Amino acid sequence: MDLPTVALWNETVPFHHQHGDRGARVTPTETGTRPRVAGERELEILEATLAVLDEVGYDLLTMDAVASRAKASKATLYRRWKGKPELVVAAIMAHKGEAVVPDTGTLRGDLLAAYCGSGGLNDPIAQTVLTAVVTAMGRDPEFAEVYRRDFIAPKVATSRAIYERARERGEVHPDVDLSILAPSLAGIVLHRAFLLGDAVTPELVGRVLDEVILPAALRGPAPSAPDR
Repeated sequence: MDLPTVALWNETVPFHHQHGDRGARVTPTETGTRPRVAGERELEILEATLAVLDEVGYDLLTMDAVASRAKASKATLYRRWKGKPELVVAAIMAHKGEAVVPDTGTLRGDLLAAYCGSGGLNDPIAQTVLTAVVTAMGRDPEFAEVYRRDFIAPKVATSRAIYERARERGEVHPDVDLSILAPSLAGIVLHRAFLLGDAVTPELVGRVLDEVILPAALRGPAPSAPDR
């Protein structure tokens, strides 16, 4: 009896670039390893993970619940992801999409492009997921480590690249501390969303840019107060 065939998994390519390309077809005995989850099947599992996360939060999310929602075995999940933290972070990253540094020609345009749209601050799914993530980071050190490493670090690098390029164009004062300024946009917008109940819209993001971020970027730090 012929063995079923499976697609080779390319570990170096993000799953969203593999739709329609299932790779070479081989049998498990030809690879010498268990078949991996890839392509559209991986996408289905990651979408199921976000759905369960949205319904029950991180604490109550289990590999069994995701497997049931995705109509997969738990063993299938463990072939691709080490555990729950890695699976949840992978699902969040999949929804956000590959990190791309916008290049609109202006700092304002780049920040609007980076923070609005699918997976951005005004994405309802992203907001729901963030609520679960903030809670999880305070309770699960392993998840916090994976999330900071795999999700936050690339976002910080993208933001830094946007501001550095703007500095080269003369839109950011040479003395501005980017480690303080760069996270400020997300911090202000999320404060208004979670604590004040404001809807996150491109208009709100634009107001924060025009009234706080861009003036601070151009003006630079205030002079130090003289010692008394």
